[in-house]
Amino acid sequence: MNCIYFDHNATTAPHATVVQEMGDALQIAWANPSSTHAPGLAARRLLVDARARVAAFLGCQVAELVFTSGATEANTTAVLGALALHAGTVRQRLVLSAVEHPGLLALGQTLRARGVVVDLIPVRPDGTLDLAAAAALIGDDVALVSVMGANNETGVRMPTGALARLAHGAGALLHVDATQLAGKAALHFHDSGADLMSVSAHKLHGPKGIGALLVRKGLALPALLPGRQERHRRGGTENMPGIAGFAAACEAAGRTLAHDIAHMAGLRHTLQQALLALPGVVVYGAHAERLPNTLCLRFGTLDSEQVLGKLERAGLVASSGAACTAAGTQPSHVLLAMGATPLQAKASVRFSLGRDTTVAEVQRAIATVQRVIGPLLQDHAAQAQAA
Repeated sequence: MNCIYFDHNATTAPHATVVQEMGDALQIAWANPSSTHAPGLAARRLLVDARARVAAFLGCQVAELVFTSGATEANTTAVLGALALHAGTVRQRLVLSAVEHPGLLALGQTLRARGVVVDLIPVRPDGTLDLAAAAALIGDDVALVSVMGANNETGVRMPTGALARLAHGAGALLHVDATQLAGKAALHFHDSGADLMSVSAHKLHGPKGIGALLVRKGLALPALLPGRQERHRRGGTENMPGIAGFAAACEAAGRTLAHDIAHMAGLRHTLQQALLALPGVVVYGAHAERLPNTLCLRFGTLDSEQVLGKLERAGLVASSGAACTAAGTQPSHVLLAMGATPLQAKASVRFSLGRDTTVAEVQRAIATVQRVIGPLLQDHAAQAQAA
């Protein structure tokens, strides 16, 4: 790939060791790990080893780790499982944040149509969660509070510790979608206060189609897919190459995490300061605690599709938000929740760096934006002044 890739929040390129271990799994551990013959036992040994490696990275016990097809399945299992766990009780209300991933908000809409009460916690203009509003919403009829650990568009971190205290004080469970946290922040399930946590391998240089739901020990969460695999918590033959790749990705990320966080934060600061020097640039969540790699901004009110198209033709790849909605024409629900107008929200551009992003790439990106978008901003400002 010759382009500068600044869309790491959407997905990441698999690490070399991931590719190697997935290939080895296909050759060595191709058998069903539930089988008791020699090939099956070889696959079982790989599964046990991989589970331990992923659990070590995520700070959970091996018995708390349930492999899934990704974060979407993990999120759905957490939500539906919490409701099922409290079936027949008054606890049939969900509390989400207004800036959750579109997939989780869509699930909320589906549940509303079935009669489930789903409330949304608002955010402040800087993207941080309104904890006073959260406290007012979380009552003794709530089954689950579910929030992102960090927003995928703005990178703004959510106060999961404070939410855990509010949820547990009301007798509710807390689920954290840590999809964007893994590989970009220190992550420890036991220290998070969460009862449930979702992760996805392809966000930290692992393969697509594999993720995990962490389930606090002692929580008998009903399965979304019944079966005897994963301690009867997720049916279906395990995706052995994916699991092997997931383990390799976790191990690789863990080796350099502290360095990577500082590296990405430094590059993001350089990029942000340079782009703020352009007329009309506004950074979302600039003063909030954010992921070290994420920069969400708008170039005045230039439409993001126009900006991204010009940048890609110049060799710089970015996005306008969540990958599943970036190709649409609707303004970002995240930025609307932060108080942006529809015109401003449709102008959002997200640059998300990676641990392999270089200083040279950031400098090239700055020069590209200045050369390609700078003239558009000047024309835009002149037109606004003439009007």
